[in-house]
Formats: sequence, C-alpha cells, structure tokens
Amino acid sequence: MVSPVRRCSRTACARPAVATLTYVYADSTAVLGPLATYAEPHCYDLCAEHSERLTAPRGWEVVRLAIDPAAARPRGDDLEALADAVREAARTPPRRTPPPQG
Repeated sequence: MVSPVRRCSRTACARPAVATLTYVYADSTAVLGPLATYAEPHCYDLCAEHSERLTAPRGWEVVRLAIDPAAARPRGDDLEALADAVREAARTPPRRTPPPQG
C-alpha cells in the first residue's frame, strides 16, 4: 500500500515533506514554497530540516515563500469528508441504462 504522506526527496531521508522546491533556470532562481498539491516530476519535496538548510548554486537566488507545517498534514475534517464521499458512492446504486429501442 502506498503511503498518502509524501516523503523528502533527499537521498536516505524518510521524513515527511513540508515544502516543494522548484528551479527557474531562466532566472537562476530556486523557489521554496508550501508543499505542492500534487507531486510534480521536475520539483523536489523537502522535509522541514532540508528546507531550512537549503542553499542555491553560486550566482543563484533563493526565494522562500511562507511555509505552514500544519498545512502539510491532512486535517480531521478533510479525512471525514473523504470518508463520507466514499460511503455515499458505495450506497448509490449504479444507474441502469434503458435497453435500446428499435
């Protein structure tokens, strides 16, 4: 089973990710912001420790957007809403299409 918690992209780090790092090569800028909604192939998810220690290559600028560590964790009401939606989908009988007339 796949864990719903995304992990830090750094090698040998299994801590949960709290931020997403994106490189803007045209501007020589590294942007570190809140954890992206979806994992993107050219972005890197980082844990709190690696986010704090991040440095950019020489000549590059780092833009740090505010990161709310609590936002990275699913809230109870989010999980309840998801569970309710799954229950409702299971209760709804499948639609039957009428047979073709002719």
